[in-house]
Amino acid sequence: MLFREREIAGVEALLFVADHPLTKERLAEILQLSIKEIAEILYELKQRYASPSNGVNLVEVNGGYKLGTKPEMSAFIESLYHQPAQGLSGAALEVLAIIAYKQPVTKGEVDFIRGVQSDRALATLVEKGLVKDVGRKEGPGRPILYGSTEQFLIHFGLKSIEELPQLNFESMREVALAEGLVDDCIEDSIEETSEDFIEEPTEGFCEEKTLEQTED
Repeated sequence: MLFREREIAGVEALLFVADHPLTKERLAEILQLSIKEIAEILYELKQRYASPSNGVNLVEVNGGYKLGTKPEMSAFIESLYHQPAQGLSGAALEVLAIIAYKQPVTKGEVDFIRGVQSDRALATLVEKGLVKDVGRKEGPGRPILYGSTEQFLIHFGLKSIEELPQLNFESMREVALAEGLVDDCIEDSIEETSEDFIEEPTEGFCEEKTLEQTED
């Protein structure tokens, strides 16, 4: 079906000004069009933005849509703000990966997996809007549970959390043991926590192993 340019422009304008992804249902409601018509307009826009002459593209996030800049335009955008984009530290990436795959998860559980405190890295991720407080865990102290955000999906170009690459924890454990990266005590702890967390960990999970309690 061919649409009038005004209808296509209307969808484009809404996606441009919205501060969060818009669903097909919301777009249809505003423009008084059918879901099928909105889907066809979105497809038309996606085809237009695929051209090398366009610096933006159509991004699908959590069932909604927004406009974003193409990765190859990053150098120009960095020049606009006179500074390169600040990446995440190794510690922050570790914490983010644990939260993404284990969510919802407490800071104590993250610390337990890493073997070090994660306060600074976690604070950075919250500040950048990549993780958020998603509730409280039942139990002593009712610690905060953390999960990933919509901004996390946008940042990594994912439509949903289900698009995260599958990890083979068994293979990772076998390699770590073969290379002597973990001992039997820590390996047992990893195996216990790879499926689910039972309780908030206490200080030290191996009497023979003293873990450094400082930020990586």
